Amino acid sequence: MADPAREGGAGGPLALERLLALLGEGRLELQGRFLWGSNYTFLATVADLEGTVRVVYKPSAGERPLWDFDHETLARREVAAYRVSAHLGWPSVPPTALGNGPHGPGSVQLYINSDPEEHFFSLRETGRYDDDFRRIALFDLLINNADRKAGHCLLGNDERIWSIDHGLTFHVDRKLRTVIWDYAGEPLPAACLADLQALAPSLAPGRPLHEDLSGLLAADEIEALRQRLRRLARLARMPRPGPGRNVPYPLV
Repeated sequence: MADPAREGGAGGPLALERLLALLGEGRLELQGRFLWGSNYTFLATVADLEGTVRVVYKPSAGERPLWDFDHETLARREVAAYRVSAHLGWPSVPPTALGNGPHGPGSVQLYINSDPEEHFFSLRETGRYDDDFRRIALFDLLINNADRKAGHCLLGNDERIWSIDHGLTFHVDRKLRTVIWDYAGEPLPAACLADLQALAPSLAPGRPLHEDLSGLLAADEIEALRQRLRRLARLARMPRPGPGRNVPYPLV
């Protein structure tokens, strides 16, 4: 099977549809556990008769209960973030689906081969990826990401910047916590603003993105997403940090 992460889904929409079906329905076998993070996260493979890919498997049963996010909803939020990015066209979020494994249902995301020494802070210094990081910062505003650490920005072996770990997203209250405040106060790039404006109709009830999210998020969370999108498009500027906690811990 071609590497969709390397080739950006080369082979057209059917190749991506095929990959998502494999993530959601393939036979999942554990390869090891990632020791960082608060929740249980596993490196695994998923396979069917046509191929095998490496994935990151996050079972819902392994989620640590949080006071502000409903228990065992983080996997669905991971999938919702991927679907928003797919409709928007950016940033690069690895294909993600709901699947099932040895520890029960959870999110199954394509594993990205990346440089483990690189993260937002190291890559920001080069200046090569400012456009990518602006889009990630804007995406985090849109999905209300409460946990954008530097290590959640990967430099893939394909030289692309990949955005991962979107479980703490889509809350109805303002929860934005991020290390990417470098572009605060800047006007939105014209192309990004146009993409946001084009996305808005898809969030109306009965339209494609709304339908994609309706089985993953609560109705009030989808409405809050619509309101954030409208506000961003109206302001056309990256917001500055507000009062309260604005960065995650740890930073990396």
